[in-house]
Amino acid sequence: MKTYGYQVVDAIVAHYATQNEKLPVVSGSRAEMEELFLEDAPEKPSDPQQVLNFVLDEVMTKSNIVSHPKSYSFVPGPSNYISAMADSLASGFNIFSGGWQASPAAAEMEIVTMNWLLKMFGFPQKKGGGIFTSGGSMANLTALVTARKVKCGDDFSNAVIYLSDQAHSSNIKAIRVLGFRKEQIRIIPTDSEFKFSLNKLKNAIAKDRLEGLQPFCLIATAGTTNTGTVDPLSDIAKICKKEAIWFHIDGAYGGFAILADNGKQMLKGIEKADSLTIDPHKWFFQPYEIGCLLIKNHKWLKGTFTEKPEYLRDIEGNTSEINFYDHGIELTRRFRALKFYMSVKTFGMEAFRKAITYNVKLAEATESFLRKSPDWEIISPATLAVINFRYNPIGNKLSEKKLDALNQRISQNVVDSKQALLVTTVLNGQVVLRMCLINPRTTLEDVKETIALCETFAEQKVFV
Repeated sequence: MKTYGYQVVDAIVAHYATQNEKLPVVSGSRAEMEELFLEDAPEKPSDPQQVLNFVLDEVMTKSNIVSHPKSYSFVPGPSNYISAMADSLASGFNIFSGGWQASPAAAEMEIVTMNWLLKMFGFPQKKGGGIFTSGGSMANLTALVTARKVKCGDDFSNAVIYLSDQAHSSNIKAIRVLGFRKEQIRIIPTDSEFKFSLNKLKNAIAKDRLEGLQPFCLIATAGTTNTGTVDPLSDIAKICKKEAIWFHIDGAYGGFAILADNGKQMLKGIEKADSLTIDPHKWFFQPYEIGCLLIKNHKWLKGTFTEKPEYLRDIEGNTSEINFYDHGIELTRRFRALKFYMSVKTFGMEAFRKAITYNVKLAEATESFLRKSPDWEIISPATLAVINFRYNPIGNKLSEKKLDALNQRISQNVVDSKQALLVTTVLNGQVVLRMCLINPRTTLEDVKETIALCETFAEQKVFV
């Protein structure tokens, strides 16, 4: 067992030591993958060394390296070694993190780390609460279930929910999972800066009230995936308070920017939310999977999710002993708090503050570099480490349609080269290149090399 385990650790360490030198992008068709892996479940045992070698050679090499310095797309996953080892401990000891009696240490560690986060975001530590989830999607779903219970009780037939056209798709998925009809959802257009349009929001709420409907929840975003934009949280909070609407903030991407220099100013009003989603496996450098929901009153969670089946009646402790299966959807829960705890204890908060601040400044430096070039146009400026731009040389006579095709092909050629993961999004009807720079291993030189690669493909003139 030790020999086998040492080989696994050696492989992980080798990955961390050499990942910067590897190509970040892989490809593989369904046919190619089935050629490698498709077989019936074996009846007889296999040599464990052979199985491990096969997995290291064929499985671990056939996924994009999301922690690579040139992995810019979607939201990269920088991860960290301490947390990876913490996950190994949690799995190796097979800790059940659902109820107090099964593991009082795991439950207490989740309480302690949750208090760190409540304090970080200005939520009340005594009254507030929260729960670690698999990711932002489950955190958003948990928040909306709670909001519906608190605001609507059992009848949500007239309830209406509001979100912007830049809100993350997980919110729409959560709304559908909860059984809301399409006509109960209000998608409010954003303004020219991709922020929630307050006037359009007020108009929608007023109209719904006049029609006898019940506005019950609003979802704002602290760091949209497309542009890193933060909605006007303080202004939205005032509207929600006046209208008695549950205020949920999806800060899965940008919430941890609160640790950056001037981060509290950028996220002003985040402490006014009734519930807040944050994702430590994004911009807090944790390995997948760990999301989090913070809430102003922990009783809201318990009042929404507590069930008392007969087979759990012997494990109910006193009221101070939290059973986290009463605070969320999952009964079976892995010990997610351990990696968060061990990494914060090992590195200290100062290291996380420096890394997040570095990422914000790197995106700003990237914007400055691009603005000095006659070939590039900034479409959405650097905001919370996200920047959007497109190839559009000064004096060019290309139509918008041809510019879209050109930038799409630049992205495709970069990805096909496997030297960087750089894909497109669409803003204001334009196809643009998007960089998300939350990896502290990424340098400005990495970015410049990638831009030069883009220019090489653009200058081949095979697009127009």
